[in-house]
Amino acid sequence: MRAVRLHEHGDADVLQVDDVDRPDPGEDELLVEVAAAGVNPVDTYFRDGSYEPVGVPFTPGVDFSGVVAATGDGVDDFADGDRVFGTGIGNASDQGAYAEYATVPTDRVVHLPDDADLAEAGAAGVAAVTAWRALIDHAALDPAEYCLVHGGSGGVGHAAVQIGAAVSARVITTASESYHDDLESLGAETVLDYGRDDLADATLEASDGGVDAILDHRLDDYLQFDADVAATGCRVVGIGENSPDPAFTNDGAARSKDVNYQFMSMFNTPDLRVPLRGVAHLMATDALSIELARSYDLEEASQAQRDVMNDSFLGKLVIEP
Repeated sequence: MRAVRLHEHGDADVLQVDDVDRPDPGEDELLVEVAAAGVNPVDTYFRDGSYEPVGVPFTPGVDFSGVVAATGDGVDDFADGDRVFGTGIGNASDQGAYAEYATVPTDRVVHLPDDADLAEAGAAGVAAVTAWRALIDHAALDPAEYCLVHGGSGGVGHAAVQIGAAVSARVITTASESYHDDLESLGAETVLDYGRDDLADATLEASDGGVDAILDHRLDDYLQFDADVAATGCRVVGIGENSPDPAFTNDGAARSKDVNYQFMSMFNTPDLRVPLRGVAHLMATDALSIELARSYDLEEASQAQRDVMNDSFLGKLVIEP
């Protein structure tokens, strides 16, 4: 089979397509014929060694969808031919999904309903599970609450807009003007240009004085902003930052409103199958769609990883072997 592999850590040019033996599933694993593999920034961190260096040669690709081609001896919940999707491979301990076939532990994969699109599901994992964990598990978002999603056009952001709308929250999001109509069609009640000078005032006006939950992907830029636009008891869930030293200029804005802060990583999810099943349900009922900005083949994996870090687009990038 063909698989994208790196033989040393480095920039995207270290990725190459190799002919390798098709793997056999372990006792509690599936062998999945990959239909699509999402392209995520985290894939580049394992490639360049920013995260825990992986053993080489190594195939990246955290997210996947496809059809079960074989099952391990200890597997009884899946059968050959089942449509599946999941996330959480392609890290320090497992080879990833930029390949024609991938082995997948059964605790990171669920069945995909027939009504859900395989390519979209392949790109759903990290983005949709992170959004689900942030808004449903950590923020405990309730109907009619105001929810602010920073960066609504991104992978996590556009999934979060839809998940918020699915629970009947009143979603406010930020994005470049070119994406405003798209995000409104995905369920955002209010879309604001993130570059406007009066963004805080506009957010407070749109939320009747303060938001109840915030999903923040750039804490170094918005930590103080979040406190300033929060309602009393607001839950702020932080999923990332560009610089590892976010700070308040006035923490009294947070203390005076009893703002709660939760920092999270999808990789700490106790059981990935729980949010994956929720995502699968939303996809099957058309409450969640993963917007696919571009598709690449295996030979274009290097370009896909450059694009995911450098380009602006709505939704996700995907590799389809």
